[in-house]
Amino acid sequence: MAETKKLRAGLIGLGMMGRHHARNLRSIDGVELVGVADAMGDPHGVAGNLEVKKNIDELIALGLDYCVVAAPTVYHDEIGTKLAEAGVHALIEKPLAKDTSSAKGLAELFAKKGLVGAVGHIERYNPALQNLRKRLEAGELGDLYQVATRRQGPFPNRIADVGVIKDLGSHDIDLTAWVTQRDYELVAARSMFKSGRQYEDMVSATCQLSGGLMSNHLVNWLTPAKERLCIVTGEKGMFVADTLTADLTFYGNGTAHETWEDLAQFRGVSEGDVTRFAIPKPEPLRTEHENFRDAVLGKDADIVTLVQGARVVQVCEAMIESSKTNQFVEII
Repeated sequence: MAETKKLRAGLIGLGMMGRHHARNLRSIDGVELVGVADAMGDPHGVAGNLEVKKNIDELIALGLDYCVVAAPTVYHDEIGTKLAEAGVHALIEKPLAKDTSSAKGLAELFAKKGLVGAVGHIERYNPALQNLRKRLEAGELGDLYQVATRRQGPFPNRIADVGVIKDLGSHDIDLTAWVTQRDYELVAARSMFKSGRQYEDMVSATCQLSGGLMSNHLVNWLTPAKERLCIVTGEKGMFVADTLTADLTFYGNGTAHETWEDLAQFRGVSEGDVTRFAIPKPEPLRTEHENFRDAVLGKDADIVTLVQGARVVQVCEAMIESSKTNQFVEII
């Protein structure tokens, strides 16, 4: 029986994230990494026996089925446009583009060309969030009240072209909309500039999603310890997803009657059972790559579409605008 032809994949951008993409492109079934490109060379030595091309044009000339774009955000629009015009499917690292207009333009172009485009919002593929999404869909939390996320830690030297909202906050915007299946409607935010860079390094945002769902997001590059939490509260209790450890814990609303008179008069919830779920923990980036491969092959796959990626950029820019104007910004 003849071996099924492998998809020919390319990778542009060989920095910190690019090296992990290269590793996964070489390890998943049905894919062959045939070319890499980076104008700055190969600092992590991931090219192996491949010649490091200088630009996207040289990479396209190799005859690609799809390409992973891990170049700086400012180049995403140009690279994505050339890939689409050449008929090449693309997995583009987040944020999709430098601004909403460019992001929407890419989404429209890939759709017009009939190509698969996806955005590398890797947190969607974290095992804790994948499991949480299924449990919320099954109604295990009942009516949803609030989503709170905390994504804090030291400044990563790899980031130079965007602030903390588009780099880190974009993760929480995407995962919140995805796990709840709600759309952002209103955004209010305050940001701070504490490290002397031109971009914000701290943001606190309060948002409204469809159905009246409230969300709160704390994101910064100023905390000396990393924290990655997503907390979803609803009528039946609270889920806490720790994406650093890929752990998911459920805190149920108790039913026991309180005997302390003052506490018994409070008509809120009470503490119930706590359950920490044992779940498989595959590498999120590998899951992302496998889903994109399947999408290119026309199979059922869970990808972050370019339309969804553009929506994330729009919410990010609404946070930036709100922090400047001190006003709620409506997402249209």
